[in-house]
Amino acid sequence: MIYLNSFLFCGFICLIGQLILDYSKLTPGHITTIFVVLGTFLDVFNIYDKIILWAGGGACVPITSFGHLLIHGAMGTSSEIGYMGLMSGMFNLTASGITAAIVFSFLLSLIFKPKN
Repeated sequence: MIYLNSFLFCGFICLIGQLILDYSKLTPGHITTIFVVLGTFLDVFNIYDKIILWAGGGACVPITSFGHLLIHGAMGTSSEIGYMGLMSGMFNLTASGITAAIVFSFLLSLIFKPKN
């Protein structure tokens, strides 16, 4: 059942993104930002953790999970070391993903040439 829930959640996120892309003048960058902020708001109100329990790994894949991880790390570190923890803890949970994106982007830019 968890596989079905995971598939349904990811499919729903993709459906919303595609509908926004088709029926508005927003760019993919705008839609990505909307989903990151949505994941942040859902985590602030402790809703995203319930979604993760329901959808499992499917809730950790979409871009909404990035917003969830950013605010989750910031709030966790700020409770430990105070106000400075907001900025330092923000990238604790996302550092590996950000590093992988930078490294793979660099390597792929060496292999492929951009079109004119």
